[in-house]
Amino acid sequence: MRCEVLVIGGGPAGLMAAIYLARFRRRVVVIDGGASRAALIPRSHNLPGFPAGLPGGELLARMRRQVEELGVPIVRGTVTALEMGNGDIIASYDGEPIMAQRVMLATGIVDKQTPLADWTSAVRDGELRYCPVCDGFEATGRKIAIIGPLEHAAGKALFMRVYSCDVTLIPVGDERNDARRRELDAAGVRVTPPLHALRRGEGAIVAAFADGSSERFEIVYPAMGADVRSDLAIRLGARHTPDGFLEVDTKQRCGVDGLYGIGDVVTDLHQIAVAFGHAAVAACHAHHSLPMRYAGPSG
Repeated sequence: MRCEVLVIGGGPAGLMAAIYLARFRRRVVVIDGGASRAALIPRSHNLPGFPAGLPGGELLARMRRQVEELGVPIVRGTVTALEMGNGDIIASYDGEPIMAQRVMLATGIVDKQTPLADWTSAVRDGELRYCPVCDGFEATGRKIAIIGPLEHAAGKALFMRVYSCDVTLIPVGDERNDARRRELDAAGVRVTPPLHALRRGEGAIVAAFADGSSERFEIVYPAMGADVRSDLAIRLGARHTPDGFLEVDTKQRCGVDGLYGIGDVVTDLHQIAVAFGHAAVAACHAHHSLPMRYAGPSG
């Protein structure tokens, strides 16, 4: 299989890139593993034009339909390797090579989970949330817990104090960071003993602590970090942070000729609107970097 642009990942960034490129009349293929983080969003309230919000799954379904109506194939599967060859980037997919002149890596991240057994149900019911930038407004006035290593979780806890006077940080591990604890205390954020266990209970999440006590919270935000799906690019020589996020220039290029990083895989604000912007910038640059294919008399 050969195409001009291969898009790896079918989340908001990848699908937006495919829409732009198809409308530029480029030969595009999308390969998607079906694990977009956006699919977990119960309802996104900061998408313009949807004041009542839009579920992440519905957004993806609408975008997939738009991509398919533009004639772009969306192939379900996983790219296992990328390599350079004769001016192309060669992707290995199901043992077969796909050759592309440009590649958009839109593989995203996977949030590290708290020890909550039925976490997907808690996400669906709005008790477990991952993005305070996305839905902190909807948590206004609620009893909120942030769970994670103290240094990593403190910023999210302080951010949520904008929305509620009842914010608690539940540390994972017994990390001592007196400066951070003083900052949290000054902002009115309580720090509990370390986390022992989590369970769901009648519209709340119950946290059990290392000292044997427990407490109920209406909303829990994990701050456990994430695994970045950037290995394909890093093995090819892409620039990246120590955490594995791709470092890109103003055109979303990550240091490998013909390879772009877009969406959550990039070290940037992890928002759908930002992913759309990444996709537009990268698609426009890729289009103009390729030889033009002028229309004939029949269009």
